[in-house]
Amino acid sequence: MSKKIKLPKIGLGTMSANSKKAKAGLVKGIEIGFRFLDTAQMYFNEKVVGQAMKESGVPREEFILATKLWITNFSPKRVIKTTKKSLNRLGLDYIDMLYLHWPHRMGKINKTLDAMNKLVDDGLIKHIAVSNFTKAFIEKSINLSKSHIVANQVEMHPWLQQKDLLSHHDKLKVHIVSYFPLMHGRFMKVLELQQIAEKHNISAAQVSLAWIIAKGAIPIPKSTTESHLQDNFDVLKIKLDKKDIKLIDSITRVKRFANFPIISPKWDD
Repeated sequence: MSKKIKLPKIGLGTMSANSKKAKAGLVKGIEIGFRFLDTAQMYFNEKVVGQAMKESGVPREEFILATKLWITNFSPKRVIKTTKKSLNRLGLDYIDMLYLHWPHRMGKINKTLDAMNKLVDDGLIKHIAVSNFTKAFIEKSINLSKSHIVANQVEMHPWLQQKDLLSHHDKLKVHIVSYFPLMHGRFMKVLELQQIAEKHNISAAQVSLAWIIAKGAIPIPKSTTESHLQDNFDVLKIKLDKKDIKLIDSITRVKRFANFPIISPKWDD
């Protein structure tokens, strides 16, 4: 049975990082200090991510490597088969955290979870996680899985604050990993972030990331540009005060960027 997982306070998203230039950026990110790397079968870049890990020279055990099963690979046979293919592309012996990328629309995931638990038992993955799961889906998954569901990766940022989900998952001891933490670049349009950035002489992007960390979630901003990578990692040195957090908490606009009718569940918000 998988045990609790200790995740870094910030990770590195890798969606679209599938070129030689992107690989060099990932290596630079690792050099800067990122150890939590997030990829997916659907990103078509697991090979690049694995090569970046190897070329960095950092010992494997220092990394938390997460990838995601795509929705067409949820049958037990395909869970096993495609995870082994992911391992082959990554060039790794094990995956630290394997996500279900989206919930099954019919909610039938018991056999999927059984197969993932077999991967845990066989030592091919260490932990089971999910992505884009609602409160009902996460509760069902926890009840069905022999191993604890350690994380739920969801869209979270100042325009989609996930207040109820944060409280709910905290009680269940499930980490929230935040994708799109920089709001697809819209952070520049958020006056509250700009005000706090000027106050602390930091960037609005850093304010958004620091707020997510302050709320107890783990942002995984995507970048392969050295200056942006450094700015993102330096967020670990930033601590917002109570007034800053309260100001961002007061934002009432709600905007979800990842909403796909074919695969999205009925969201809690």
